[in-house]
Amino acid sequence: MAFCNSCGASMVPGTRFCSKCGAAVVASSPAPAVTPPVAGGTAPPVTSTFPAASAPAPNSGGALKAILIVVGVIVLVGILGVTSVAFFAWRVAHRTHVRQEGDNVKVETPFGTVQTTTDPQEAARTLGVDLYPGAQALKDGAASATFGGVHTASLNFESADSVDKVASFYKSRFPNAMVVSSEANRCTIVSNDHKSMVTINIEAAGDKTKIQITNVTRRSDAPNSSSN
Repeated sequence: MAFCNSCGASMVPGTRFCSKCGAAVVASSPAPAVTPPVAGGTAPPVTSTFPAASAPAPNSGGALKAILIVVGVIVLVGILGVTSVAFFAWRVAHRTHVRQEGDNVKVETPFGTVQTTTDPQEAARTLGVDLYPGAQALKDGAASATFGGVHTASLNFESADSVDKVASFYKSRFPNAMVVSSEANRCTIVSNDHKSMVTINIEAAGDKTKIQITNVTRRSDAPNSSSN
């Protein structure tokens, strides 16, 4: 139902002039539609026109796989290393032989031979250096070893003579020694040639003189003489 804007009389919809007062009827624009409230007083949800942020792509697990591969490789290398060491040790032990004849002990390995003796004459022959006259070999003081064509012999013994007297004896045996060092109650002689290197240490030990001789040769057999 329409009404006149001037007198308020009822009018037929679409009438341009009021039939009572003759006033022109002003057309009114339609009111915007109002969304009725939802029961319970809750406002309708508002739809955002902004685009939704894209969610991060799920992790494919590539980093975890790489870590597991690295750990697996490390474990495998460790197992191979332990196996190799165990196999090497087994072969060395399998090829190592120990022989004992009286006071002489001989150990044969894949890398060479180690031999010990308490016989001063045998030690002197293996050593290739003259023993000091009257000197006594110390217990377990002699040893020899051969590795890869290099022979090493060592002998420890002692004498009742003074350090100077013992040093004079060996200085005469090695007149061309490359090193002769003399101190109080101590003397060192080193002789070197193309065949061997002889080191002699002489020092006082209480009322005795201790003598230690080491001879390293570049061949597998011990030398037969000591003079240069």
